[in-house]
Amino acid sequence: MRVAVVNFSGNVGKSTLARHLLAPRFNTEMIRVETINADEGGENIKASQFDELQGHLLVNDVAVIDVGASNIEAFIHAMNQYRNSHEDFDYFVIPVTSEVKQQKDTISTIETLATLGIPGKKIRVVFNKVETTANVREEFGSIFRYAEAERKCVVRPEATVYVNDVFEKSKGLGKTVNEIITDPTDYRAKLKESKGETERESCVQMIIAKRLAESANENLDAVFKVLLK
Repeated sequence: MRVAVVNFSGNVGKSTLARHLLAPRFNTEMIRVETINADEGGENIKASQFDELQGHLLVNDVAVIDVGASNIEAFIHAMNQYRNSHEDFDYFVIPVTSEVKQQKDTISTIETLATLGIPGKKIRVVFNKVETTANVREEFGSIFRYAEAERKCVVRPEATVYVNDVFEKSKGLGKTVNEIITDPTDYRAKLKESKGETERESCVQMIIAKRLAESANENLDAVFKVLLK
């Protein structure tokens, strides 16, 4: 499974979803196309090195590619030059948030991918940073109306990632949601034995992060289950 995470719009959570949703479930490192998110981990490949990226995709069955918003135009241009290179990807995942601009940019992204000849069944939308009380169909009405009218992408309301503080906490901890959950350390026992304020605070933060990670991971599992089927 080779997946590119793209959107013309910034601040929709491309790197977050590549790192926490896709890469762990494919058991692979993500590759960033000259993204500005240098602290997210993974290998860097510049948009100008598209031939290297193609080589990686041609010899690897599994890949998660995070395309930074500032580089997607160069990425699209390269795919247009290297005809049929989009066939190296099994899916294009497009995260979107509820802001009007982000929804418009998402539709523009889908239209651009479609002009390259990418079929709608390979373009999948993820609704990101959604409040648990929100009505997804109402909040992302323009996306659903567009998808139903144009048939150029796949949208499912179940592919919704809800707001969770663990994604921000994970940056400070330097761990993915999966790594937080699978950390075998008994931080409650460690907290009782801790002697310094710094160690105590570290234990407290990991206990809180683990609690948040459980609900986030359950949500991510549910999204992954429906996203690419």
